[in-house]
Amino acid sequence: MSNKTKGILCILFSALSFSGMSSFINLSGDLPTPQKVFFRNLVALFIASITLAVKHEPFRPAKGCFKYHILRSTMGLAGVFGNFYATTHMSHTADAAMLNKMSPFFTLIFSAIFLREKVKPKQALAIIGAFIGAMFVIKPSFSNVELLPSLAGFFGGLGAGAAYTCVRHMGNKGENGHFTVFFFSAFSVAVTAPYLIFFYQPMSTKQLIYLLLVGICAAGGQYGITAAYTFAPSREISVYDYSNIIFTAIEGYLFLGHQIPDLLSVVGYFVICLMAVWMFFYNKKEYSLKNA
Repeated sequence: MSNKTKGILCILFSALSFSGMSSFINLSGDLPTPQKVFFRNLVALFIASITLAVKHEPFRPAKGCFKYHILRSTMGLAGVFGNFYATTHMSHTADAAMLNKMSPFFTLIFSAIFLREKVKPKQALAIIGAFIGAMFVIKPSFSNVELLPSLAGFFGGLGAGAAYTCVRHMGNKGENGHFTVFFFSAFSVAVTAPYLIFFYQPMSTKQLIYLLLVGICAAGGQYGITAAYTFAPSREISVYDYSNIIFTAIEGYLFLGHQIPDLLSVVGYFVICLMAVWMFFYNKKEYSLKNA
């Protein structure tokens, strides 16, 4: 099996894991978002701690990376809150998942602003196209009862994009990816723990199991995508991450009350995925020309 095939399989596993996370968030019921976020990151913290210990890797950041860990964790946590709120309160989990997939386009923007990475005209057009697609999903109107969770999902994608920009910068500085997962998980648990101390909402055994499954799926998704990019570069496999939308839509139909996205949302999915596919082939072509 080639490394590219291994990378594709890992990224498909990651997409399936994150879609499972979205489904279990919904199945856990009407619990407070901070409570859901706490359990999501508690499981990830446990797994990341074991990984660092088994690999005998240090529980400390690389030189000069601490402040970027704080920024990455703050923006990443904001992104998780936005995504969880949207997933819980939107009638279609696929809509929330699609808005979260705006993160690569936000990463391009933030990388241009803060890392001085040049955005080429075709990349700029793809960003504009993706934003237009997002508007079809959000349907900005005061008559839209899902406007607030839609905007939360959109800003969740923005937070994730900012977080990935920090991860990219720290990666360039030689930061260990396992420690990055550990730090973010520990930060998130520390921030959300006080809410549970003062405002904990009792849960049934079934809800607790669902929240633990949220954490397991989130960890599986995170480690799956990390493994994918160790086997193959982003330009060769990133487009397969959008299979998450297909998995989420199928699970929404089968397990969450026969959810079927409306026509405008489907148009938005098509536009955003089209922009992602376009960027995928554009990046491959640019790399081929550069290395010809």
